[in-house]
This record gives sequence, structure tokens and C-alpha cells, in this order.
Amino acid sequence: MRTIGLLLRQRARRDAVSLAVWLAGLAALAVAGYPGVRSSYGDEQERVALLGTVMANPVVLLFRGLPSGAGEAQMVAFLLLPWLLLLVALMCSFLAVRHTRGDEEDGRLELVSATAAGRTAPLVATALHGVGASIVAGAVVAVIFVASGAPPVGAALIAAGCTLAGTVFLGVGLVSAELMPTSRAANALAVWLVVGTFALAGTGNALGTPSADLTRMTSSALAWFSPFGWAENTRPFDTDDAWPLAASVLATLVLLGGAALLHARRDLGASFVPPRTGRAAARPGFATHLALTVRQSRAAGIGWIVAGLLVGILSTSLAGVASRIGEGNPAVTSLLQALSGTSADLSRGLIVVFFVMLGIFAACAATQTVLRARQDETQGTAELVLGGGLTRTRWLADHVVVAAACAVLTIAAGIAGAAAGALSGGTDADLIRAAAVAGAGQIVPACLFAAWAAVLVVALPRTAIALAWALVAIAAVIALFGPLFGLSTAVVNASPFASGPVPTGEGVDPRGIVPLLVVAAVGVAAALGGMHRRELVA
Repeated sequence: MRTIGLLLRQRARRDAVSLAVWLAGLAALAVAGYPGVRSSYGDEQERVALLGTVMANPVVLLFRGLPSGAGEAQMVAFLLLPWLLLLVALMCSFLAVRHTRGDEEDGRLELVSATAAGRTAPLVATALHGVGASIVAGAVVAVIFVASGAPPVGAALIAAGCTLAGTVFLGVGLVSAELMPTSRAANALAVWLVVGTFALAGTGNALGTPSADLTRMTSSALAWFSPFGWAENTRPFDTDDAWPLAASVLATLVLLGGAALLHARRDLGASFVPPRTGRAAARPGFATHLALTVRQSRAAGIGWIVAGLLVGILSTSLAGVASRIGEGNPAVTSLLQALSGTSADLSRGLIVVFFVMLGIFAACAATQTVLRARQDETQGTAELVLGGGLTRTRWLADHVVVAAACAVLTIAAGIAGAAAGALSGGTDADLIRAAAVAGAGQIVPACLFAAWAAVLVVALPRTAIALAWALVAIAAVIALFGPLFGLSTAVVNASPFASGPVPTGEGVDPRGIVPLLVVAAVGVAAALGGMHRRELVA
């Protein structure tokens, strides 16, 4: 027990910054909930009208929770609960991989295993550390909701849902780390499982059965295959049913037990999914570091491009439906215009909202690619490459170039998907132009995050990964939820995603494209100049 206690303290010190950032983001989202609903939907008739619109167009439930009534607290849960669960799930899955497969790659786990701790204690300490982080996350949400005036029972149920979502995906991360040969592959598997189950719950809700008064939705069976669906079906502030969380408890125990069994049956450094063997000699096309960077980023980039394609298809496929539903419903019209930051018609407003999400995906692709440089630096592979005569500036520049290319290709896939959705649905051909403008407007914001990530890799290498992802998360929350929560225009426009050019009824509103270009250019120049002056940092 003493050894596990030491390992727990070591993990708490290492994760102090990253966990603080995750919890701060979680708290900010929870704090904004009640004031936002009161300012946007203070009248019950407005909430009933909005829920009626959602029932008429249930695809909206892909990105929202399970409707459980038109009360103020129920509306907060409907709008926020899936995103609170998503943040905790990602936090715990990353934590699990970092302290298992990540430490194994860095050689840290081999050193610890050579002590009295052995091989099992680090895994146990990581599991306890993740459970503790999940409990703290749930407590933060509960305290904020109760302080905002929410009923304590419902707040406790949301907290329990967040905590158990964290423990379930902690188990997912631990199992992924045992299965996959690298931390990147393990994180990718865990993230895709998080996103997949998030979409599964949303699809299950969308295929559900609405109540007669159109204020509640009964999930279809599909939602019950997702931890997000289990938490949402507790219906906090409505029926307050705790029993669906029993599935989360069972899944946590199965996953943690499975991770322990897998861990006991493999050697240090091995994996159940073996790494692919490479060629004895590289192809001529891989003679440059730029080509090597493309090769290393290819798998993750394809994943983001596919996600962008799906977002694009949804944007124009739903635009016509939104336009028909919004006619005569001022609440829906004002909501979409606020979220899109434009006074254009509903169909174009919805496209802008979807392409903000596409910009977030592109920024994630770009950030992940740049941060690969930092991972190569800590793992020692950067030193091997630089030993061949490549300069540090060129080494970082190649990552930035590939990151920008990933962002552009993700957005291009979204535009292509939007065109396909518009043509297949027989909607207005002008929507293709609107999608092209909205997509092009997200290229610079997405590339800006690549520049910021490069600056952090140079200036604050040891905290670069946590801070870079924190910037993306904060900007995404402000862009997606700022108008909904009644934040001022100045605050919303502080997010690059909300400052790109958008289509208007007659042309294009350039908004803040020039400042974004200047900041991105300055960031890239500062990062490359700084990299020329600093040495590699482990």
C-alpha cells in the first residue's frame, strides 16, 4: 500500500496542470449553464417551443441530450449533460493511456517495475488515480449546479453520471493501452470509442419516441448500448432514476478487470495488437523528413478527414429541414442566428454552425500533428532524425506544414460532403456556395491552432500538450455555447472559430480574417525562430 501511495502522489504531481485545465473547462461549462438558459429560454413557452422543434427534427439530438421536460433545470441537463460527460470521458481515457502505455514507451515504467513496486502496482495506482479524478470532476459539477439553484437530487445524479462515465472510459483507456503497441494508437482507439458511443447515444435518442406534449423523448434501444445513454436516461431533475447507472458500474468493473487480466498476460513493451513490420528499406518518396511526417500523420489524418466528410453531409442534408421547421418559430430562428453569428436565413445559419464544428475537427487534426513533434522529442526519435543533418527549424516547420495540410484536407472533405448532401437531397444549389464560404472561413482559424501549438512546443515544451488541447477546448466551448449562454459578442469573437468569414444573404462577411492571418503568421515565425535557438528537451 505504501508503494501505491507513492505512485499516486507522483501521478498527482505530474497531472496537476493537465487535470486543473480539464476541471476548469468542466467548471466553466457547468457555470455557464443556468445563466445561459435563463437568458436564452427564460420563458417556459420558449422552452416548450424549442423542444417541439427538436421533436420535429430529432437529428438535433445527435448533439444534445435526452429531452426530459421543459423546466429550467431539465433544459440545462438537456443542453449540457452530454458535453459534460464527453469532457470527463476524454480526460480519463487520456489519463489512463498516459500513465500506462505512455510511460512504457518513455522507459519510465521499466524503471518503476524494477523497484519493489513491481509490475502490478503502477496499473493499480493509475486506476485509483483515474477514479479519484472522476470523483473530483463529479463533485465540481454537483457543487456548481447546487450553487446555481438546481435541485440537489438531480445535481447529485448528474455528478454520479459524470463520475461513472469517467470510470468507464478510464477502463476503456486502460484496455486500449494493453491492446495497442503505441500510446498514439491507444489514444486513437480510446477517442474513437468515446466519440462512437457519444454518437450511438445521440442516434438512439433521435430514433426514440416523443411524448404527446412533445417535451420528453423515450430513447430507442440503441442508446442503451452507450455509457452516455445510461447517464442521460437517469433523467436528472425529472424522474431522477439512478438505476441506469448500474450498467456503468458493471462496465467499469468489467473493463478494469479486463485490463488487469491483459496486463498479467503480456510482457513489458509487448502488445496484443502487434505493430506492423515495415519495409527493409524506405521508398524513394520517404527520403525527406516532410514525407516521413506525412507518413506518421497519415492514419490520424484520414480519421479526421472522414469525420469532416460526415459533418459536411449532415450540414446540407439538414439545412432544408431546418428552414421548413423554423418558419413561424422565432425561438428557433433566433437560436440559429445567434449560434452562427449571422443574420442569414436558417439554412445558411445551420450550415455555419456545422462548419464551426468542422473547423474544430480541423483544428484538432492540426494540433495533433504539431504535437507529434513534442512526442518525438520526448521519445528520442527526434534526436535520431536531427542527427542526419536536418535543422531543428526545418524539423518543426515540416510538422507545421503537414498540420496545415491536414486542416485544409479535413475542411475540403467537409465541403465535398456538403455538396454531396445538397445534390442528393435536391436542396438549393446556393447552399453549396454557402458551405464553400463557411468552410474556407475555417481554414485560417484551424491553422492558427497549429501555430499556437508550435509556439507552445518551443516555449513551454513540458506542458505544451496539455495547454495546446486546452486552447482548442476553450475556443470550441466559447464558439459552440457562447451565444447559447448569452455571452457578449466580444467574448464569443475571441474564439477563432467564431471569427472566420461566413456567408450572408448577398455575399460574404469577412469578420476577423485579417487579425487571424496576422496572429497565425506571427505565431509560426516566432515558433520557428525560437526552435532555432533552443535545444531538444526531454
